[in-house]
Amino acid sequence: VQLQAFGGGLVQTGDSLRLSCTASDRTFSNYGLAWFRQAPGKEREFVSAITWRGTSYADPAKFRFTISTDNSKTTLYLQMNNLRPEDTAVYYCAADRGGYYSSPSRRRSDYDYWGQGTHVTVSS
Repeated sequence: VQLQAFGGGLVQTGDSLRLSCTASDRTFSNYGLAWFRQAPGKEREFVSAITWRGTSYADPAKFRFTISTDNSKTTLYLQMNNLRPEDTAVYYCAADRGGYYSSPSRRRSDYDYWGQGTHVTVSS
């Protein structure tokens, strides 16, 4: 499965962006899904995840970001509001084969497929 993330860009502090992620096999059915990000000089970190059991957010993303899929489960989204300069990073979508019925995972090692990343830059 090849994932493609898009929707990043250059925005100002307080702006919103919606990231999207699609799969080459056209559906995310039965996958646990997540967003991670990697800021310059830092390790890739968990942002948010979603499965049938619910959603999970890293503390910086709580109350500002919302993860979702469309009803047909062909697109994964990350709605990001009130963006801050510290949100600047490359954002990656990831899919956990067979993880749909598990609890949302924050572990990078649980994800089998990764998108190429989309750049988000938030200026102050």
